Amino acid sequence: MVTFGSFKFMLFLPSIILFFSKHTSSTSLNEFIECLQNNSQSIPNIITAKNSTFQSILFLRIHNKRFSTLQTPKPLAIIQASNESDIKTTILCAKRHNLQLRIRSCGHDFESLSSVSSVPFVILDMNNFRSIDIDIADETAWVEVGASLGELYYKIGKTSVVHGFSASVCPGVCTGGHFSGGGYGTMMRMHGLSVDNILDARIVDVNGKTLDRKSMGEDVFWAIRGGGGASFGVILSWKVKLSRVPSIVTVFRVNRSEEQGSFEALYRWQYVAPNLPKEIFLRAGLDVVNQSNNGADGNKKIMVSFIGHYLGNAQELVSLLEQKFPELGLKKNECFEMNWVESTVFWIDNHPVEKITSIDELLVRQNGSTEYIKVKSDYLKKPFTKKTLKALWTRMIEIGGVWMKWNPYGGRMSEIPEWETPFPHRAGNLALLMYYVFWNEEGSNVTNHYMNLSRELYQMMAPYVSKNPREAFLNYRDLDVGENPDNQTSLKTAFVYARKYFKGNFDRLMKAKTIIDPDNFFRNEQSIPPIQRTI
Repeated sequence: MVTFGSFKFMLFLPSIILFFSKHTSSTSLNEFIECLQNNSQSIPNIITAKNSTFQSILFLRIHNKRFSTLQTPKPLAIIQASNESDIKTTILCAKRHNLQLRIRSCGHDFESLSSVSSVPFVILDMNNFRSIDIDIADETAWVEVGASLGELYYKIGKTSVVHGFSASVCPGVCTGGHFSGGGYGTMMRMHGLSVDNILDARIVDVNGKTLDRKSMGEDVFWAIRGGGGASFGVILSWKVKLSRVPSIVTVFRVNRSEEQGSFEALYRWQYVAPNLPKEIFLRAGLDVVNQSNNGADGNKKIMVSFIGHYLGNAQELVSLLEQKFPELGLKKNECFEMNWVESTVFWIDNHPVEKITSIDELLVRQNGSTEYIKVKSDYLKKPFTKKTLKALWTRMIEIGGVWMKWNPYGGRMSEIPEWETPFPHRAGNLALLMYYVFWNEEGSNVTNHYMNLSRELYQMMAPYVSKNPREAFLNYRDLDVGENPDNQTSLKTAFVYARKYFKGNFDRLMKAKTIIDPDNFFRNEQSIPPIQRTI
């Protein structure tokens, strides 16, 4: 037993079968499919290992190669839902036959929790839920969870040149996971996160009932806007508030080598970027590059990219940065003016500005994984000293396959209270840091090597980032910060990772979980547990 606040909690909640044989799995699957067939108004598309397309469909929505191997635990079935009835029946049948349910829209979870489990499970695939309905007069939109951000941006751009939405620069990500985990992007310093602009939502609960904001209640509505939707039910759609944007915005991407003053510019970035006007988002990216003429290793260096997004014209931006950030040396010919939706194309994987000829690229979805990756996150609380920055420089070169993103805070992010949504990482931060270690070689020894390198890099940053707890970003999922494996739910363990993701908001998240899913059907390795009161 452990006490948090005014409550006493049991340490372990009931769990379903931890070990299973092939016979048990086969029996469970047959009973589950029979349940679907007997109870569905329209039988959903059910894909099992007997289907020739099973593996390709499974791997299509796994974007980390660590989890698209033959050794990765596979679902008993993938249920491709086409309507709300399919979802309701899948929930009820999975619950009846003790199968864990993993909910997947685009599958970009870095730890692949939407596609992998160590106990018998099925995947509820939400890819068919992709409708977008924009009401430009009301400046709102209803967006289904299987719609990608690119599809949302495209629809907004086709409707208005003076509206946008604050969300990720990765257009292939779907709104289901992105919004429910927080959702940040280039307009967060001006308009806040995605969750700060959600007005309503529709969710199917554990009993198969469809709820909106009014019927789910404010505690649950609060919880799904940053607390991770998969802990509470199956989210169907979001109602979002669109943001007004200028008809012209400005973007730039400049690379600076050490010879061009990248080190000094990055050092100054820590003091400048979080304090610029709200209209400016200026990301710094650190990448290890090989500058050898013959392509051989041994001449690796750090290249720093400064990528900017300004809600205004180029001359205003250049004048401002000449005054506030002369170390960058930005020139007007390095800036490009365009409308807002075109600027979302610019951010796609270093897209060349001169090739932005169509916004149709926003509709292209990434399929499958190309790299093995490990991602970690931090919140920078105080600037790095030059000595530490140089040590980071050196360590990144030693690792090789690594890059970092520094995303500036300030502006609107410092104005919203940390309890406004479950996402607590607000005032007091200079930047959100992302560490991205990648490799292409196969084998457990190689994987362990790079996983350990990512942890060493993370440990090196400890003196400069948040403490007690060391905060982490839910959308950059990282099982290193704590997990409940084998479908057990230890509150003591949940408290470890939940404090890092949600800080003091964990108590209210448990309250919301208890309201909508008291028996803890919707769970995963980092889910929110319900309150278990002692008698």
